[in-house]
Amino acid sequence: MTDQNEDQTPVDLSEELTVPGKPSKMDLSSGSVATHLIRLSGNMLMGFVSVMTANLMETVYVGQLGTLELAAVSYTFPIAMILQGVGMGLSVGAASVVARSIGLGDMDRVHRLFTHCLLLVVFLCSCLAALVFLNTDLVFRLLGAQPEILPLATRYLQVWLFGLPFFSVAMVGALLMRAMGDAVRPGYMMILGSVLHIALGAILVFGWGPVPRLGIEGAAWSFVIARAVACIGYFYFFLKDRLMVATIANLLTSWRDILHVGLPASASNLIGPMSMGVITRLLAGHGPEVVAGFGVAARVESMILMILLSLSMSIGPLVGQNWGARRYERVKLAISMACKFSLVWGLISFITMALYGEFFVSLINDDPKVVRTASLYLLILPLSMGLLGIILNVTQCFNAFGKPIPPLIISVSQMLVLYVPLALLGDHLWGYVGIFAAAALTNSILGVASWFWINRIVDQRMLASDIASRK
Repeated sequence: MTDQNEDQTPVDLSEELTVPGKPSKMDLSSGSVATHLIRLSGNMLMGFVSVMTANLMETVYVGQLGTLELAAVSYTFPIAMILQGVGMGLSVGAASVVARSIGLGDMDRVHRLFTHCLLLVVFLCSCLAALVFLNTDLVFRLLGAQPEILPLATRYLQVWLFGLPFFSVAMVGALLMRAMGDAVRPGYMMILGSVLHIALGAILVFGWGPVPRLGIEGAAWSFVIARAVACIGYFYFFLKDRLMVATIANLLTSWRDILHVGLPASASNLIGPMSMGVITRLLAGHGPEVVAGFGVAARVESMILMILLSLSMSIGPLVGQNWGARRYERVKLAISMACKFSLVWGLISFITMALYGEFFVSLINDDPKVVRTASLYLLILPLSMGLLGIILNVTQCFNAFGKPIPPLIISVSQMLVLYVPLALLGDHLWGYVGIFAAAALTNSILGVASWFWINRIVDQRMLASDIASRK
């Protein structure tokens, strides 16, 4: 299935893009590529810093409750990633079609897609949340949660699930607004939600004044309330900018176009968390302290990974609009810039974690085995951080091109073909250290392969366009 507008003639975007108050920011097919990348990434980085900080502070709060509580929250990571991955996949599909439609100047279609995507995400994420809520005990048993951890993990997740639809709407809205070139306001809304998350977390986890101490459930409630408030803020902007249309006309057509990229993207997003579930079960065999250490390290890692996430999620709108406008030389330049920066940031991350990783971990939990596990993770994984950034960039670019199968192949190769088998081997040979080493080796192999693949695709399209222009 191909985008129905893919073969239309590109138009001058300067007069077509007319979202109230922000027409100039939507056109990413002209002007400096570096400037667009910096602007989009910088504003998104503010949001990611706030979100990752909120997640890290939640880990700090829960870590103060005890190692069992910390392990309980760590068991929810694969489940949360799966549920959020569905919404992310659908929003990637919509953002891909929206960016290419903007490149073609079809703003009526953009507004329909915006509305219909929100309806689709709310429906699917609410159904998934209800399904998991009714089966939390079974899910955690499959992940290998110990009996003493099971009730804690269940209490946390069942509350957290109420926030999933709010979080998903906010995530979709942010990606769609960014696909239209507006990265400022989504960044501000992410900051608002995160500040509330941090403030409410301290109050609800430990209690304050008339507010009772809720413990691990308080951490989950802080997420729910903060994301609900942020969701309301996004709807204010949707209505203010008239981004939504009160119609279900062409609903099935919109859903078909969204799902063309969204379903494979969701499948790609599901493979990682499901594989992570296998990894969590392997780590569970080494004790709750190792699982807790893994959870702490993952949160610290997210703080250094947010730079690469911001960059990869910003390159999608940029290359999507230029791909739709057939300005392929700008696409190639954007990819080159993003991947080179990823390698530099990966080197900086490795040096930082090698010197200060143990210190960062000890701020969250001082259990010796937790600190040792997390420190080893933060020494090994950053070796491949730059190449992981290339994988993230390439995946977003393929989705922006309307080519969802290559990212699916990359995800399958990354998790099922390489990571899980290598982790099983590494666990057998070196214990949990071998599991961490398997992740670094996997990122390295796929990062190199992804770089050559994306450049081959872009070079082929540039050559075809050049030949066509000479006829």
